[in-house]
Amino acid sequence: MVFKCQEDSFLDEFCSKCISCERVNNGYNVIFEDTVLFPEGGGQPSDHGWLNEHEVKVVFRKGSKAIHFLEGEKIPFQVGEQVTQKVNWNRRFDHMQQHSGQHLITAIFEREFGYNTRSWWLGTDHSYVDLDAKDVSKEQLETVETICNKLIVNCTAVTVKIYQQDDPDLKSGVTRTRGLPDDVNGPLRVVTIDGIESNMCCGTHVKNLAQLQAIKFLHVENSKNKCLVHFLVGGRVLRKLTECYKREEQFNNLLNGGPPSHIDLIEKLKISLKTTQKTTKKLTAELALLEAEKFNNLDPEPRFYTIHRLDGNDSDFINIFTRHIKLTDCFLFLTNGDECGKGQLLLLGNPKDIEQLGENICKLLDGKGKGQKIRFNAKVSNLKAVGECQKIIEQYFSPK
Repeated sequence: MVFKCQEDSFLDEFCSKCISCERVNNGYNVIFEDTVLFPEGGGQPSDHGWLNEHEVKVVFRKGSKAIHFLEGEKIPFQVGEQVTQKVNWNRRFDHMQQHSGQHLITAIFEREFGYNTRSWWLGTDHSYVDLDAKDVSKEQLETVETICNKLIVNCTAVTVKIYQQDDPDLKSGVTRTRGLPDDVNGPLRVVTIDGIESNMCCGTHVKNLAQLQAIKFLHVENSKNKCLVHFLVGGRVLRKLTECYKREEQFNNLLNGGPPSHIDLIEKLKISLKTTQKTTKKLTAELALLEAEKFNNLDPEPRFYTIHRLDGNDSDFINIFTRHIKLTDCFLFLTNGDECGKGQLLLLGNPKDIEQLGENICKLLDGKGKGQKIRFNAKVSNLKAVGECQKIIEQYFSPK
């Protein structure tokens, strides 16, 4: 069956009779004589819309029927009832742009480079085609994008024609299919981009490539024998441009410079950051050595010793300190991290003390780690509890 939404993709409201309304789990599956709401298929998600006052977000096809799922306990319609169907037009037109754009992109990649499209995906933010190719170069992307946008500027016509399955034209080589569902029966729709391609398809499409507005490729993703070319069409190109412009304005304020100078300013910041990091690392090492010397000169030796720093998770302070101290019977409680409370914990001491204190301190600091004879290492996420841990250690080592 060819649904009303497929006869006229620009129709956004239609009235049809309910022929079935069956209870399922947490709602109802509703079937009408016809529908203006597109059921998911051909790589295109289903329409959203309204059935009278009921919002519908799931429409799927089963054979020649379109099933509309409505949540709720109360039966929404009676069999024989006339129901007004309304389409969420913004979503419909967006999907039409992406789907027609995919047909165009697929056709040009095949014509120019012999790359077939194995599948495609229409996402909420961007879409992609999976090409039968090892990779796509920047130059090839630019070539296809330029050709596609020229065809858009030329207002190339897009037509949809319905054929019976025994129509000889379907076997003439003029039309072809890249894979229709096995349960498809009855009339078949053929979408033709004038002078470019004709292809069987169940989705909704524009009437003219000018309605695509523009096509923009984002990037190529290669993974697990896939070559995914990500793209935007129409309104999504404009939304992306708006998003990028707003980000550019933020960069203007942050960098105190306009767009032409952004790259140079960021490069200078990177150099400054590397210099600062190098200086910080050197100072951290010097502080760790001084702290180690201070510890080694303690007389008398204390029962326990604590150091807590907020130099960041990548700081080498603890490692440098422990490499330059003389191992004694003194129990060491060392932490280092960031102001958010995440960091590292190191306990050093005799095995008995490590066994008695390690797990409790690690738990208080919300950490994950393990003890090994004279040391206990852990990654922690609650350094704010250091004071509580120190009280436990002081109580543990206080004279009995």
